[in-house]
Amino acid sequence: MRCAIQYREGVQFHLIAQILKRMKLTKPNTKKELSLKQLAMVESMEKNLGIVTTSCRQVGIARVTHYEWLKTNKEYRKEIKDIENVALDFAESNLHKQIAKGNPLSTMFYLKCKGKKRGFIEQNIVELKGNMKFKADFGTSNTIHTTSEAEGDTQ
Repeated sequence: MRCAIQYREGVQFHLIAQILKRMKLTKPNTKKELSLKQLAMVESMEKNLGIVTTSCRQVGIARVTHYEWLKTNKEYRKEIKDIENVALDFAESNLHKQIAKGNPLSTMFYLKCKGKKRGFIEQNIVELKGNMKFKADFGTSNTIHTTSEAEGDTQ
């Protein structure tokens, strides 16, 4: 089977060979819904922390193929989703390391994202001076128009 799967680039062959070796050493392939190329893509995505372009190049498939697999193959979609969570955990872990080192920007970012319930939120304060009338429509957008502009929209 090894000879039948040889590709143009050594990386592709190496990746496929690794998957075959792992499948033989551990347990039989319980993911029967995944083809060899899909297994290679899952492995590559794991190594590249979910970077699609890099993984596609290593496996030798088009990005469109990856996204088609995501749409049509439930098992593939689940595996890729798990990898996205691992990549997010990795980034969050590095953020905590930066906070531990005393990086103020990392600390501020964390508090803006996770500390909202404790009052760590960004606020935009808008001061209006003068005698102006405004009409605000927050139903479809966050745009505020002066009354003359709003009246011009209806004409």
